[in-house]
Amino acid sequence: MTIKGTFKVVAYTLCVPFFLWACHDTHEDDWNTGGNTEKNENRNDTSQEPALQRLEFPKVKGGSSIVLIHATNDQYGINYSVEWDCDKKAQRWSAYQMNSATCRQNTTRYRSDTDQYPLDPLLPADQYLSKDCFWNSGFDHGHICPSADRLYSAEANYQTFFLTNMQPQYRQFNGADNSPWYRLESMVRSWANATTTETLYVVKGGTIDNGLVFPTKVKGEMLVPSHFFVALLMKNAQGYKAVGFWMEHKSSYPVMEPLASYAVNIRELEQHTGIDFFCNLPDETENRVETLPIENVRRAWGL
Repeated sequence: MTIKGTFKVVAYTLCVPFFLWACHDTHEDDWNTGGNTEKNENRNDTSQEPALQRLEFPKVKGGSSIVLIHATNDQYGINYSVEWDCDKKAQRWSAYQMNSATCRQNTTRYRSDTDQYPLDPLLPADQYLSKDCFWNSGFDHGHICPSADRLYSAEANYQTFFLTNMQPQYRQFNGADNSPWYRLESMVRSWANATTTETLYVVKGGTIDNGLVFPTKVKGEMLVPSHFFVALLMKNAQGYKAVGFWMEHKSSYPVMEPLASYAVNIRELEQHTGIDFFCNLPDETENRVETLPIENVRRAWGL
């Protein structure tokens, strides 16, 4: 089932095996609309929602997971999407697109004295985390789709503060200029804003599967990922290229490692995470960009 047009609240007491909540009609020029006859055996099932054909979407897990699609009332349409695991009460990834237009700074970072981290209106009420679950936990609110990636409109920026777009992160991992995640996010924005970039497709998250979590939950509620990842697919005049980043989530980084040391090809990142990235590419293209040797990947991305 898909909710279209004006957002409606539909009451469900439990998460169904796969249910997608959307709040707007969606349009995207680069979706596979049926005219492309290239072989693609692992693409997403779009019988419930055509947006799942967008190139930033990984293969949705299904089962106890739902997909939350956030859109804005402007020409940009879809802002970002989240896969939320209802059993684990945690997000698996946030996925979105970037280009020079979305990199424009037309607004400032959202601030509120009363509701700094609002509850996601697309999330079923039985999935809500406590709004104070991060406070005094030793972890920061780690935006997965960063506020700084969504300054083109106040509405888009506000949506990045939903708790469904958060993962617990050590401040030393993300909160300082020399921290690895902070530096990587800055580099991603520079790639997206390059004049040669047509579209940058971004998937980011912290590990919640395969036992890649800390032994205990924060305040008995939140899983803490042991690793964080980024998968990037760039479309430009030359075609497509892809790169992954795999980072251990630590509280201390005494040495500022070059970002190239965290780079992997997408196939290796898939082995680490269990996520099938960029599944909506035709199989031949997907295999080519995802299996390029890491030395070639670093060269292609200037790492």
